[in-house]
Amino acid sequence: MRRIRIKGVNDMKEYAFGIDLGGTTAKVGLFTTSGKLLEKWEVSTDTSNNGAHILENLAAAVQQKMQEKGLSADKVEGVGLGVPGPVLDSSIVPIVCANLGGWGNRNVSIELSELLGGIRVLVGNDANVAALGEIWMGTAQGCRSAVMVTLGTGVGGGIIVDGRIVSGLGGAGGEPGHSLLVLDGEPCTCGRRGCWEVYASATALIRQGREAAAAHPTSLLNRYPELTGRDVFDAADAGDEAAQAVLERYYVYVAAGITDLVNILSPEMVLIGGGISRQGERLLRPIRRYVAANCFGGESRPQPIIQAAQLGNEAGIIGAAAL
Repeated sequence: MRRIRIKGVNDMKEYAFGIDLGGTTAKVGLFTTSGKLLEKWEVSTDTSNNGAHILENLAAAVQQKMQEKGLSADKVEGVGLGVPGPVLDSSIVPIVCANLGGWGNRNVSIELSELLGGIRVLVGNDANVAALGEIWMGTAQGCRSAVMVTLGTGVGGGIIVDGRIVSGLGGAGGEPGHSLLVLDGEPCTCGRRGCWEVYASATALIRQGREAAAAHPTSLLNRYPELTGRDVFDAADAGDEAAQAVLERYYVYVAAGITDLVNILSPEMVLIGGGISRQGERLLRPIRRYVAANCFGGESRPQPIIQAAQLGNEAGIIGAAAL
């Protein structure tokens, strides 16, 4: 684990940049060191030539904003960068970040710092960084330990224990989506079968909805030519029994994985992010009930607060700035 310094910055340094780097675009934010977002914008991610120009483009985006705002380097605490893959020691991004065009074992912290004329740069896994953002400025403010679970194309996660990101050996920690839920279950993109994300992701909900539609020809689910997760909720709202059964089972899949995290980590708070988290209490209530009934010690043990993450798409740049 590595400690993330959030407070106690040099009073002379008033600003920080947070960057959330994705395979298509990079979101960039200019912040005060107290956490106020002053401006945000996007930069295209150039994955050509094995992503050789990505850092150059990010440096140019930061320098252009500094020039535009009249900010000298001695006013900038640093630049935080969240990347879609493991990170070693806040600096080295291993080869597994394939969606960045083939990056491999690059000391991103040093390279980007040099491009920025020596401004300090720290790097973190994007899901871990998003969790840090929620502790700094989001739902989990004031907590020392929290787990963030993102229900999207897969199931992402970020773990904060005693104010520290749990990055693990090789920076590959904090991947709850690839814990086992069903032995010899559905195939996962990681190569295993039965991973939690195969049952609890938004992608999984869509698959489950399509399977229910095929099994129930009269279901409203068949009215959606390109079924989405939202469509499953809409069909259930309209009284469709097949859609309602899908959601009831889906809630159990999500809650079962969260129960394992609670048993292992016993965090103060569990945050749920991703598009499905917009369902709010409709999603959260059954999850809380399941966790309370099934976690080790049951309802007699202290229960973590389970809430929706609130920072949305800004969690990545806020957490990166918090670095």
